[in-house]
Amino acid sequence: MHYHIVLTERCNSHCKYCYEKSLKEFDNSLSKKWDFDYNVPTNSKVNPKKIKDFLKKGDTLIFYGGEPLVNFQKMKEIIDIIENSDKKNKIKYHIQTNGKILNIIPEKYLKKISKILVSIDGNRERTDFNRGEGNYDKVIGNIGKIRKQGFKGEIVARMTLSFDTSPSYDIYEQTIHLIRLINKGLFNSIHWQLDAGFYESDYNYNKFSEFVNRYNKEITKLIDFWVENIKQGKVYKIYPFLGIFESLYYKKPTKLRCGSGYANYTINTNGKISPCPIMNNIRSFYCGDLDSKIQGEKLKEFHIKGECKNCKYLWICGGRCLYENYSRLWPKEGRELICQSIVNLIESIKKRITDIKECIIGGIVKESDFSYEKYFGPEIIP
Repeated sequence: MHYHIVLTERCNSHCKYCYEKSLKEFDNSLSKKWDFDYNVPTNSKVNPKKIKDFLKKGDTLIFYGGEPLVNFQKMKEIIDIIENSDKKNKIKYHIQTNGKILNIIPEKYLKKISKILVSIDGNRERTDFNRGEGNYDKVIGNIGKIRKQGFKGEIVARMTLSFDTSPSYDIYEQTIHLIRLINKGLFNSIHWQLDAGFYESDYNYNKFSEFVNRYNKEITKLIDFWVENIKQGKVYKIYPFLGIFESLYYKKPTKLRCGSGYANYTINTNGKISPCPIMNNIRSFYCGDLDSKIQGEKLKEFHIKGECKNCKYLWICGGRCLYENYSRLWPKEGRELICQSIVNLIESIKKRITDIKECIIGGIVKESDFSYEKYFGPEIIP
């Protein structure tokens, strides 16, 4: 099982598609639909001993925020408690971070972490536009520092593509930039998320329709690049491609790909458990708490509902996003545009499956080259 743990709600960044949008949407239709818990502490008050008792052998703990490293002391306390128990070396640690203070992690704790997901939106110009001047150089510098310290784990470059805060049509160009950084040994893999369907106030049919049309062309071009490199024996770990390839190649149906609500849960700052990091602090979605789970109670599961259940692509998409599926902040025609981007992604990879199979059969690449860890952060479907 994978568990995100929110160490703090605070963040040291004011990103355009997160902080700035949140300021514009203090209130939306969800306040009438859901019961929000406004008494949740900003910083985690969870007893680290309870975390230790809660986790089972083989579980993965993902440090999350806000910006989790703003509350590194809590992260340190949790690791120390677990590592001084009989669960030593039986729990995996990952972290999702903006990378701005990644350099504060002492080498002792860095060695405990096996995967780091770092927010970066592509090249310097794009990243700094979205995340603040100097962000790109700071993040790349910090990644270079931890690599020199000997960090050999996976570092995922996670882009956010926003249709209304920046001209993020150029997914091909930005991904190629990050692939150059993979080739330099800084990153290992790439993921991106569409900033679509998460805010009520940003909906604009014409603007998003234009975005989807251009995005789909870029995705097809990027898939062609990916396959051409496979033919040369190189499989770049681009998460949205890996997950869809797996389902098509093995004819393997999937539930919601991020695992939220059945294989991946979130521990809130008050010890309550939610199905997803962005569904935290909502009583309507509490699945249990640390105490009840320690005592053997099963966490409540949440599943995709609505029109997704009748979609012929559900077996491979899984429903995209639990939060978006339940919140429905965009009207139906907006949600259908999002689905168009998913269908194009699936169909474009499907067209190249034969080419990839031939590379595997011919020994150019191996099936294991396409392997990846599920549920630790990259949602597969953007």
